Amino acid sequence: MFLSMDFPALFDEGVIIAITGYVIVFVALVLLYYFFSGLTKLLTWQIKNRLVKRGKLPPIKRDEDLHIPGEVAAAIAVAIYLCRDLHDDESNVLTIKKISKTYSPWSSKIYATGQVQYFRR
Repeated sequence: MFLSMDFPALFDEGVIIAITGYVIVFVALVLLYYFFSGLTKLLTWQIKNRLVKRGKLPPIKRDEDLHIPGEVAAAIAVAIYLCRDLHDDESNVLTIKKISKTYSPWSSKIYATGQVQYFRR
């Protein structure tokens, strides 16, 4: 009993499956792109409407946009960073504690040089 395989047919099916997979992934990425870009526009529109209803923002014409220049955004970011970058007040007192360590030949400098010199008189 021989197991015969038709390689050209398998190759054709594999190419069709690969192309179908690539197309599905590409279409899904395009749909996700449009979904997220539409979601940001929807959220911005809702925020604008809430601000107008609360009276914190004058009614905006359809063509106007709440655009903040890059220089202003950078200045705000630096101000927030400098405001939050406060450290603890330290007492400026130094405390020196003597720590006694037992002798260990591993930390001896004489063995680290590799040469031991003996001095004779």
